[in-house]
Parts: sequence; structure tokens; C-alpha cells
Amino acid sequence: MGKYFGTDGFRGEANVVLTVEHAFKVGRYLGWYFGKDHKAKVVIGKDTRRSSYMFEYALAAGLTASGADAYLLHVTTTPSVSYVVRTEDFDCGIMISASHNPFYDNGIKVLNGQGRKLSADVEELIEAYIDGETEEIPLAQKENIGRTVDYAAGRNRYIGHLISLATRSFKDKRIGLDCANGSSSTIAKSVFDALGAKTYVINNDPDGTNINTNCGSTHIEVLQKYVLEKGLDVGFAYDGDADRCIAVDDQGHVVDGDLILYVCGKYLMERGRLKDNTIVTTVMSNLGLYKACDKIGMKYEQTAVGDKYVAENMMANGYGLGGEQSGHIIFSKYATTGDGILTSLMVMEAIMETKQSLSKLCEEVKIFPQTLKNVRVVDKKTARENPAVQKAVQEVTEALGSDGRILVRESGTEPVIRVMIEASSDEICEEYANKVVDVLKAENLTV
Repeated sequence: MGKYFGTDGFRGEANVVLTVEHAFKVGRYLGWYFGKDHKAKVVIGKDTRRSSYMFEYALAAGLTASGADAYLLHVTTTPSVSYVVRTEDFDCGIMISASHNPFYDNGIKVLNGQGRKLSADVEELIEAYIDGETEEIPLAQKENIGRTVDYAAGRNRYIGHLISLATRSFKDKRIGLDCANGSSSTIAKSVFDALGAKTYVINNDPDGTNINTNCGSTHIEVLQKYVLEKGLDVGFAYDGDADRCIAVDDQGHVVDGDLILYVCGKYLMERGRLKDNTIVTTVMSNLGLYKACDKIGMKYEQTAVGDKYVAENMMANGYGLGGEQSGHIIFSKYATTGDGILTSLMVMEAIMETKQSLSKLCEEVKIFPQTLKNVRVVDKKTARENPAVQKAVQEVTEALGSDGRILVRESGTEPVIRVMIEASSDEICEEYANKVVDVLKAENLTV
């Protein structure tokens, strides 16, 4: 990871960590970089945060000052930007969003011409320009100055694309949507309405400061209660920029990314549509998912934590389905990034085709209790490689055997060691997690 750009773009508190000056310079560099031999075209989307308008104008100013044309999708989802970039001949796309973070944070995600995350080497060039380590970029003059274009039509084409993917009507299905007062507020309901569902929507009234606040995929308990109160068949909750989806079944149970991977993976495998009968997961996926996959002969790959690594594995091996427990699910036949609304449509396809409830489709997976301890340390590498810590991890591994597992890893963004335990009960998880945490403390490795 670079100085500014992490695994999911340049993110931080608006006008504290991420400022309008940063955004202007990102726009300046991208407009120049992609416009060296032609007039660059860059499409911009944003979520509903108060600061997104500010960053939209700063980016557009930077782009047009460098001679690029900026096409504005306005409030839209991250996957819609990815779709428009790769289908309509744009040089790159920019999404202004901090995803599931609080409203006062924001971020700049840059996508390449294939709708995938920008390569690290180009991000490094942008960072060098931001820090004044490169020569100043020339300003466009006269007729070479760029323009901004209202491009809401691009978002509408994405909506049409989603509707076209459904294989059947959702007529008479009672479906709940939690839009997190975010990007999906402009898209999700119209998609489900067009497909004939009886759509019940909550948290669909953004005001600039209520995105992700006690709603959406990070507060799934709100949708759980709503599904039960209204007697709905299924519910789907999205995060701020709608690249995640967490579902709630007809019994009010949470269906996270692991369960979605199982339901959709099994459905596709049974129809001969799952490449090599393989799904792609991260090391954080639940042991229960793997045991259920083993029973039906569904194979799985494991990557480092992050949808970026899932996408890289899928692209390298041609796999069609992968994702994270958090609800970032990638269907590579239709998208190059996680897409919450697309994911909900694919879950609905499995429900409609099999004529089974979501609770029935999930019942073969017995999710193991999981405990995650985040321990602040002086130095991550030193803490993880400490002999006493490694001895404790080995002892826990042997004690759990095949009925659980331990994963100790460094945080990618904080001075934190994450200790994750899965076992047959919450009590066992807590006991073994504390054992490792206690060793970290005893070795004076914690802050």
C-alpha cells in the first residue's frame, strides 16, 4: 500500500485526511496521464455523503484543467461506475465514496478502463505528484480545456443491464431492501419494481449525514427486524456505495457473504455453470462454509483478505464466483467488482429456480462461532513472529484439531494484530483467543 492509496482507494476523514486539494491533484494527474495522446474521457460517480459534492467538483476541476472531459453520473453505485467505464470506452472511472465508513469519511476509488482497481504503479505516480515530487503538469489552454458532461444516462443504462440479467419475474415475492441511505437509494427499488417484486424499502432517504448510520449491511439487525415484522420472503442490505450485500432469510436469519457464496455456488455447480466447480474465498471465510463445500464436492480457493485479492485470483484462473464474508461478491461473467444489487439478483435466481426459501437453501451450512480480537501492538511483524506467540498459536491449532481453527494476521491499515478463532462454541473461541492475547501482553508486545 502507498502513502495515500490503500487497498480500496484514497480514504479518510473529509478535509482532514482527504482534502479538496488532494482531489484536485488526483484529477489533474489522471487527466494528464490518460490524455497524453488523445482527449481523455473520465466518468465520475459519488455516494450520498455531504462531502461527495465537494470532491466531485474538485476532481472535475482537476480533470478539465488538464484537458480531460469529465462525465458525471451523480449519485450512483461503485459497480455502476465500473460497468460504465468498461462498456462505454472511458479511459478510467472515479467513485467518490468511503463505502461502509461513517458519513464524515470519504474516499476516491480509481478504476482503469476495464473497470478494475487502478494498478499500484499508477497510484504511486499520483502520490508522487500530490507530494510535489514530479514536474508540474501543464494546464490545458483555449479549446483544449476539458468540459463536464451530465451523464445520468450512463446510470440508467446500468439499471437496464441489471434488469436484463434476471431470468424470471419476481412476481408476488415480498422483498425488503435496506439502502443504507446511500448509493443504492437511486437504483435498487426501480430494479426490483421492474422485475415485478412487491418491494419494501427502508433507509432510502439520504440527507448527506445519515449514510450507514444504524442501517445497511453493517447494521443488519435493522433489516432482520423489518423482514419479520412485514413477513417478507427475503431482505437485502447494501453498504454506502452498494458494492456489498448481506441478506436476511424468511426466518430473519443473517445470510452473510459466506452463505451467499455457498447458495449461489451450489446453484451454479448443479447446472454446470461453475468453472472447475470452484469458488474463491478469503482466509476469513468460516470453517462451516468449507465443511459444507466438502460435502457436496464444491472446491474453493483461499486468498488474502480483500476483494482485490479475490478479483485477482478469479481473473488469473477464470473463476466465475468469489467473495468475502463481508458481502463483497463478484460474479465475473457480469461484473469486474463486487456488486450488491447484482448479488441480490443472483440470490433471487437461486430462490426462484429451485422454488425453495433462502432459509432452506442455507440450512446445509452450519456456521461455526467466531471470535475476533484486535490487539494494538508496538510492531506488527515483531509481534507475529515472536517465538512465544508462535508457540501459543501452535498449541491452539493442535487443541482445536479439525473442529476449529486459528488465524493470526497483521492488519493492513493499523498497528494491530488480529486474532481470529473458530470453534464449536463461543466459550471455546473466547478461551483460545484470550490465550494468544495474554501471551502478546506478557511478552510486552502490546501498546
